[in-house]
Amino acid sequence: MTITLYTFPPSPPARAAVMAARAVGVDVNLKEINLFQKEQLSPEFIKVNPQHTVPTLDDNGFVLWESRAIAGYLAKQYGKDDSLYPQNPQLKAVVDQRLYFDCTTLYPRLRAICFPVLFLGETKITQEKRDSLNEAISFLEKFLHGRKWLTGDNYTIADISTFATMSSAVAMGWTVDNFPNVKEWMERCKTLPGYEENAVGAKIFGDAVRKNLEPGQV
Repeated sequence: MTITLYTFPPSPPARAAVMAARAVGVDVNLKEINLFQKEQLSPEFIKVNPQHTVPTLDDNGFVLWESRAIAGYLAKQYGKDDSLYPQNPQLKAVVDQRLYFDCTTLYPRLRAICFPVLFLGETKITQEKRDSLNEAISFLEKFLHGRKWLTGDNYTIADISTFATMSSAVAMGWTVDNFPNVKEWMERCKTLPGYEENAVGAKIFGDAVRKNLEPGQV
């Protein structure tokens, strides 16, 4: 049985999928698709994923993309229990809400800063974009009030996905000093499976962003 995960280490969603696989404990064959070199647009990869995005999972012919969908699939298909993605409808709903928050709010606000810097020649971060990302982090701060993890006492795929995003922001120089709950949570996330692997990719991401920014932007 071969599970292939198409990934790109600097990409936060791609790293989230890898961390989910590590948390589940399933072996995956990692294939790098270099987005900086536009390898996602190759005819071979478009045959696998017509939307040409990473991460993309190929589990013996079952092909799936979108990192949070991949994390949920791996947790349900290969998880030893339901701790990463609960079966209880209410607990699962909270995990889903946090995943959707990362997907629709936190990550897009980070991407709004980084994509123009990495691919469109931007060299500055506007105050509007700074405020927008900090507002998203302030929501995260509230989610973590009175909790060790995003949904309670145990980490889930929501923590994995959100940490992949937040570790990328911190790697490029974003501060969370004004968000004590987030700061403590990020320290706890150092215990997550795949943490060191994620850190390598986050550093590549952060270095690439800072390299293109004017001094003092982060």
